[in-house]
Amino acid sequence: MSKVKYYYDSETLSYRKIERKKGRRLGIFLLSLLGSLLSGFLLLLVYLNLPNVETPKERELRRELAQMELQFELLNKKMTQAEAVLEQVADRDNNIYRVYFEANPIPEEQRKAGFGGVNRYKDLEGFDNSKLIINASRRLDILTKQIVIQSKSLDEITILATEKQKLLEAIPAIQPVNNEDLTRMASGFGYRTDPFTKERKFHWGMDFTAPRGTPVYASGNGVVSRADNSAAGYGNHVRIDHGFGYESLYAHLFKYNVRVGQRVKRGDLIGFVGSTGRSEAPHLHYEIFKDGDRINPINFYYGNLTPEEFAQILEKSQLENQSLD
Repeated sequence: MSKVKYYYDSETLSYRKIERKKGRRLGIFLLSLLGSLLSGFLLLLVYLNLPNVETPKERELRRELAQMELQFELLNKKMTQAEAVLEQVADRDNNIYRVYFEANPIPEEQRKAGFGGVNRYKDLEGFDNSKLIINASRRLDILTKQIVIQSKSLDEITILATEKQKLLEAIPAIQPVNNEDLTRMASGFGYRTDPFTKERKFHWGMDFTAPRGTPVYASGNGVVSRADNSAAGYGNHVRIDHGFGYESLYAHLFKYNVRVGQRVKRGDLIGFVGSTGRSEAPHLHYEIFKDGDRINPINFYYGNLTPEEFAQILEKSQLENQSLD
């Protein structure tokens, strides 16, 4: 129920009841209706334009998002550079390192294999930049895997290089008597005339004629496996086990100055030329074994002979003359 309002009439000195006019009521109603419509329209405009209205927080988040996209772009460029460098390393690994050390190359499909099976990036889906993030994550994972594969390959190459170095140091690769100490290269590997029976028989080593007491040197790194005079015909002799299937023998020594089990290096003094055992004159009888078989020592003097010196000793070693043992 609406309240009754009065006003004071100064002429009659009494309160009179305020009578509301019907036209005024209609005007107030229409004015209220217009205000409501105007307010609704303004609210509608605000609502429709709300997505375009950016708050300070939203502005800050937009800048962070732009910065993140820039960082991802830089990350992709760096990954592209890393992929190019890794590809060059892999190419050298397959075509130089592994070829040199006689190792099988790593197949390309193994180096660049992806990740199959379960979706590894499911947690990254459903965002505005999911495609960008998933692509970068996938490239990074593949790059990491390739680096691991290459790292293991280089570890293998390091081991092979160490073994190769040991092999190169172990191979009996020098002449056991210096050229300036030689009287002559008396006899080579092959059929020769026996000095005692005068029969033609196979000579399993090379004879180096030198004065008694001439130094004899180890032709490669190894361990002395024998140093005695108990082998028939060899007299005082030394055997060196070089590993990798190689063994060298030095016979008819005047004396030796190494013991069994002693480690020696290429060029170490191991004894002196003599004529002990089945020998006709002072000389060194030298043999090389590979996997238990005697092989021609002429192929193992590349460590201390010039091409001219090697050509001369090769020519002399091929002469079918009389051996000294």
